[in-house]
Amino acid sequence: MTRALWSESDDQAVAIARALAADAVQKVGNGHPGTAMSLAPVAYTLFQRFLRHDPAQPEWLGRDRFVLSCGHSSLTLYIQLFLSGYGLSLDDLKAFRTSGSLTPAHPEFRHTKGVEITTGPLGSGLASAVGMAMASRFEKGLFDPEGKTTLFDHNIWVIASDGDLQEGMSGEASSLAGTQALANLKVIYDDNRISIEGDTHISFTEDVSARYRAYGWKVIEVAALGDGNVDRDALEVAMRQSESFTDAPTLIRLKTVIAWPAPKARGTAKAHGSALGVEEVAASKSALGLDPEEDFFIPDGLLDHTRKVMARGATARIEWEGEFTKWAALNPTEAALLSRLRNQELPLDWERVIPSFTSEKEIATRAASGKVINAIAAVLPEFWGGSADLGDSNNTTIENGHSFLPATSEMVDADPFGRIIHFGIREHAMGAIINGIALHGLTKAFGGTFLVFADYMRGAVRLAALMDIPSTFIWSHDSVGVGEDGPTHQPVEHLASLRAIPNFAVVRPADANETAIAWREIITRRKPVGLILSRQNLPVFDRQECNPAEGSAKGAYILSESDGAADVILIATGSEVQHALGAQKLLLQKGIKASVVSAPCIEWFNEQSDSYKESVLPTAIRARVSVEAGIAQGWRELIGDAGVAVSLEHFGASASASVLFNEYGFTAEKVAESALTSIQKAKK
Repeated sequence: MTRALWSESDDQAVAIARALAADAVQKVGNGHPGTAMSLAPVAYTLFQRFLRHDPAQPEWLGRDRFVLSCGHSSLTLYIQLFLSGYGLSLDDLKAFRTSGSLTPAHPEFRHTKGVEITTGPLGSGLASAVGMAMASRFEKGLFDPEGKTTLFDHNIWVIASDGDLQEGMSGEASSLAGTQALANLKVIYDDNRISIEGDTHISFTEDVSARYRAYGWKVIEVAALGDGNVDRDALEVAMRQSESFTDAPTLIRLKTVIAWPAPKARGTAKAHGSALGVEEVAASKSALGLDPEEDFFIPDGLLDHTRKVMARGATARIEWEGEFTKWAALNPTEAALLSRLRNQELPLDWERVIPSFTSEKEIATRAASGKVINAIAAVLPEFWGGSADLGDSNNTTIENGHSFLPATSEMVDADPFGRIIHFGIREHAMGAIINGIALHGLTKAFGGTFLVFADYMRGAVRLAALMDIPSTFIWSHDSVGVGEDGPTHQPVEHLASLRAIPNFAVVRPADANETAIAWREIITRRKPVGLILSRQNLPVFDRQECNPAEGSAKGAYILSESDGAADVILIATGSEVQHALGAQKLLLQKGIKASVVSAPCIEWFNEQSDSYKESVLPTAIRARVSVEAGIAQGWRELIGDAGVAVSLEHFGASASASVLFNEYGFTAEKVAESALTSIQKAKK
């Protein structure tokens, strides 16, 4: 990239960016001005001189990605979007952190043009950026495995803070990034040594540079100037150098002074998360050579200068599109695949490959899922994933998919474009990386672990739901059915906890065929989802006796009809559905008619029409029993005041699954007994 000489207009733009950060926080009365002030020359240099982007086409496929991992400093990003011409106005900056504005407290994906990811929970942005870099390489393998073009080569730039690097998930992800030799990942670490409680050395004294070198990263250190200002020239040299690295990610450790050049607030914890005050804002402007009496000042001609990046970006995009046209003509198969993925289309009749299972042999839903994963992988080259060191247990391995590892790896089966991701024992980072892959676009990835360890990745799951992105999390070993591993590995509260996350679907299929339907829905729905799977073998229901598994696509359906009008409804999920079916037979012997409802996904069921929900759970039938090997929280809404929950309100134990299910009442007899109790309650 050819870069113009740095000019006085650029100096002026940086000064204005600093003043805008101070003004925006001062106007609303709250926010984080200090980091946005000190990082103004960093972000400006990145957006104006390094980032390949076109503000008029923010979703251009060939663009670099930018992740502001320290999302609390959102003004760092918003001000550059304003200066670069992404559509933000000065009024938007004035509306910072106010209701309905395009400049919320933290950057929000899909809310503001130019924001690639929702950030704020520290560490998550950096971890997801690792996913973006991984996705970039995998996509390269789909479209240009022989490296004949640079069309699909781009960088992932990150600005991260001390707080980001203190969070465990960033360490998890950075370690994996080093193993993966993600050379297109460039992280600028804002080492200002300040957090809310003051000097970070009260808790953070390690040699970060040594740590990242140990991870396998290239590390470049850039000291501050004598007066505390960013050494922008040295930073640009470091950024140029990082672009030349081809075998490792880069950490640029940049020394800064928070809130520079504020005379009293610079270098203080107060400048991190509080408005500076009228006098200090005015003094800062004076130090910048600006009129202290003018707020939100934009000099004549400044935007003409900064928005020249739009013309440069458009030129780069047009050149890219010309090369793309040539590439597409020479590579029609790859071009057709790319077109399908960009349009979020699936191959015609792709779902025909999804297997169906007979009732002759029991099979764990984790094993059934593994078979479905491999069937899908055969027709969807964009489908890839792995687990947190539990591939054989989660059944997440794509056969003959090869391990996603750099060409320099000495591991057997290593392939830079492999389809099997080895996340290592890094659950939280895995979740964030899956989010990064989803945000990067085009491909469909999944990550698996045991359900009990969903707690380790909850922050990433919540962000997937918040961003409404198609992240797929596979959680096997879903109950006390884990058995002898005991209570540390037996999830109890997890289903209810995950269902509490808005916009997140929890899918717990009852048998192999429901698992197959669940996977079909996951692929077609393109929404955040957790697939909950059994360790132990489960019966495959005879669909000659039960209704088709297709009903599970609606979240809940009548699996087994009652013989005439039902006296009670038995609602169950996962491995407990078999016991509801057993209870139905026991009740019939007593002259009690029961309808059995399999409810693999309450969220999908809630999407259905009122008429459908009424057909499955008629309001006239108040006698209801829920059956699930977890806490009952959340079930009262479906079973009502006369309902009885067969649940587990305590931790498990180290014993076989069969012993625990019997001891804790997950049996046909207990379900039938609970049905009789509910019938009596409904009569009152």
